[in-house]
Amino acid sequence: MRLIIYHLGQDDPKKCTARKMERFGLARLVKKPNAIPRRSIILDPYTDVLLSKADKDLSRRYGITAVDCSWEEAEEVFSSLSRFPNHRSLPFLIPVNPVNFGKPRKLSTLEAFIACMYILEEEEMMERLLRLYKWSHHFVEIIKEYLEMYRSSRKERKKS
Repeated sequence: MRLIIYHLGQDDPKKCTARKMERFGLARLVKKPNAIPRRSIILDPYTDVLLSKADKDLSRRYGITAVDCSWEEAEEVFSSLSRFPNHRSLPFLIPVNPVNFGKPRKLSTLEAFIACMYILEEEEMMERLLRLYKWSHHFVEIIKEYLEMYRSSRKERKKS
């Protein structure tokens, strides 16, 4: 599974999960929207279509793209990516990363990819991602019940 990160460099490099994923060869950082594969799934918290197992083939073929930007700039950044056809959001999840601990939906890039891998049943890739930080295993432990519920659906769903 190809993991792509559209990285805008708006965060503290020492706390950046995206950069660490790149260092360990788990994701590729791109700095311009033109470098994002056209048909990849764009993880977008503002879209109504939730990621589901129905997206497995699409994600395997074209990859999944996360956007690493400041939450203050997020709405503007995602609207600039509207030309890409496959936007998906993640279900309501609570992060455990030290920067946004407990703030609903404010996942780190790593947490977003871990949730994707869980929902898409990409266990091996998820395990590789979980090894990057001590806190990442707690993320799955805390939200496992919710992830199981979303994983069990094969249809695309709208946010409620």
